[in-house]
Amino acid sequence: QVQLVESGGGLVQAGGSLRLSCAASGSIVIINTMGWYRQAPGKQRELVAVITSVGSTNYLDSVKGRFAISRDNAKHSVYLQMNSLKPEDTAVYYCNANVRAIGTGWFADYWGQGTQVTVSS
Repeated sequence: QVQLVESGGGLVQAGGSLRLSCAASGSIVIINTMGWYRQAPGKQRELVAVITSVGSTNYLDSVKGRFAISRDNAKHSVYLQMNSLKPEDTAVYYCNANVRAIGTGWFADYWGQGTQVTVSS
């Protein structure tokens, strides 16, 4: 059993900043990639940022230069620093981790419950 718990969402004015956190816990052997996705009303879920186990990163074009993803392997945690927020960043943000769990011989994706980020005009 693996759980991901997110925190840090909330309300912010345009141009402001938020820092999202996600901690994985449970029967973890190893975590491969971790990432952040978001879904706005009426839109499909999209990848915002991803980070590999060795620290390589990729970002959605619209957030490059504004968002930064990082991780702490010892804490099984991933973070998303969001600066210069825009109203179009408003969405539910979901943490994702590709995890090999104890008792299994494969990796599987696990998801957080989602945290709301709302950016006012």
